Amino acid sequence: MAKQSGDITSTDQAFQNSSEDSSRIYMDYNATTPLEPEVIQAITEALRDAWGNPSSNYIAGAKAKAIISRSRENVARMVGGKAEDIIFTSGGTEANNLVLQTAVEYFRRNQRAAERDEGNHNGCTGLPHIITSNVEHDSVKLPAEHLQRDGKAEVTFVPVSKVTACVEVEDIIAAVRPNTCLISVMLANNETGVIMPVQEICQRIKSLNKQREQLRILLHTDAAQALGKIRVDACELGVDYLTIVGHKFYAPRIGALYVNGPGARTPLCPMLFGGGQERNFRPGTENTPMIAGLGKAAELVTSNLPDYESHMRSTKLYLEKRLKAVFKDKIHFNSHYPSSDILPNTCNVSILGPTLQGDLHNSTFYAMRPSVHRPSHILLSCGVPTEVAGNALRLSVGRGTTKEDVDAVVEDLRKTVQLLEEIN
Repeated sequence: MAKQSGDITSTDQAFQNSSEDSSRIYMDYNATTPLEPEVIQAITEALRDAWGNPSSNYIAGAKAKAIISRSRENVARMVGGKAEDIIFTSGGTEANNLVLQTAVEYFRRNQRAAERDEGNHNGCTGLPHIITSNVEHDSVKLPAEHLQRDGKAEVTFVPVSKVTACVEVEDIIAAVRPNTCLISVMLANNETGVIMPVQEICQRIKSLNKQREQLRILLHTDAAQALGKIRVDACELGVDYLTIVGHKFYAPRIGALYVNGPGARTPLCPMLFGGGQERNFRPGTENTPMIAGLGKAAELVTSNLPDYESHMRSTKLYLEKRLKAVFKDKIHFNSHYPSSDILPNTCNVSILGPTLQGDLHNSTFYAMRPSVHRPSHILLSCGVPTEVAGNALRLSVGRGTTKEDVDAVVEDLRKTVQLLEEIN
């Protein structure tokens, strides 16, 4: 059973089982996805016909510019925004860093303005304050920690509930300070699949913002795991920023950032400076082929999301049914929480037993934490006991995963568990 690495590691041993893609079963779609054939075609055509610089006037450049414009419209449509709200980036990590850096600079600019208006600081004293959850992806968590460590910002990591695995709206509100400038909460967790109450958070903060004279709290969600699996509408959510990651929805490794009126309604401060591309928010000659692929993948999501979601949900439910039938009371689902909505494709599961601790990771080809000695901090934060979290496997199905694939995976796990129990 083979898989590729993503934000959770896997073993390369799996690739030795077969030399043909058709004979491999892949169940780590939360880490990365293959490219759809239409996406490959869009990239290929752009490589062949739109090789020119999009800033030029000759034919190949004009084709590149047209492709970028069309892709921007498709990506915007996928997230319920306008074309001018989309800024292309190298990926989700850059987009998330751009938001955090913007929030710090936004605070500083307000602070300087407040200093000129003596006696009216409006919260712009001290350091900028950022609120996020304790289960965010490293591309939010680590930049936030870096800002805090360097004395550039104060950060509150709000713990999720150990009952629901969700960050609670009231806990976010309670963490707000006069100097709070950004709240960043992911839309769906990459390990548990739990969908966070982003819309409710935004509604509460917007009411709070009406009472703040100068320093508005900016709102961001990393939607990497949600796009292509559930409906995502930035306007309905009420966010100022939304991170888009192509390789999570069958596009190439490129990303984008939705900004609600960049530079006008919503601040956006560039981290890079250069030739003025992307309206100076993200300069650098555009990567036309990858943007073409992102646009085509977004178009497919917009057209086919109900079918994608329905198929993944039924396949995941079948997977869970088969796991329960085979392992009975040895199974613990780390992605089941009362009253919490879960992504339609994500199954995080532990197969219980002291003789399996750690060894199961070394004998399977599915998603797992990098070290068997360090259980996922996300699962621990969600209330999963250490001995259970230490044996967790994340199985995430995709658009083409079949029941036959599920049967083969469950049988593979059954044999592996039986072998490990006999050895130990």
